Amino acid sequence: MKKFKTACIIEDNPASIFWIKELMEEVNFSEQLLIYKNGKEALDQLSLLVTQESTIPEIIFLDLNMPVMDGWDFLDEFTKVKTPKNIIIYILTSSVDPEDTVRTKKYEQLSGYLIKPITEQGLRNILGAAL
Repeated sequence: MKKFKTACIIEDNPASIFWIKELMEEVNFSEQLLIYKNGKEALDQLSLLVTQESTIPEIIFLDLNMPVMDGWDFLDEFTKVKTPKNIIIYILTSSVDPEDTVRTKKYEQLSGYLIKPITEQGLRNILGAAL
C-alpha cells in the first residue's frame, strides 16, 4: 500500500499525539510526521515551509480545542496561505457538538470530521481513499 510522504498532526494533548503516532507507524501511514502543539505554532511553521519551498504535508489532522490558536482560527488563517498543492485536512476532535459539524461546511478544504480516537481502520481508509 502507498503512504503519504509527509503527514501533520496539530494537537495539544500528548496522549492523543502518542496514540495517533503509534497507529500511523502501525499502518505505515507516512514517511515523515510533523507535530505542532497549537494552531499558531503550526501556522507559523507551515507558512515558513511554504515560503522556503520545503516539503509541506500532504495531509493534516487538526484538533479543534487547543490553547493559543484553536483549530477554527488555524483554518481561517491557513486557507489564506498559497500552498503549491492542495492539502488534505481532517478535523480530529473529541467534540460532538453538532454546531462544529455544521461549521465544517464553511471550509471546502476539509476532507472530513473524525471523532477521537481515530482507529487503525480509519487511517487505512484515509490512505485508501487518498492514494
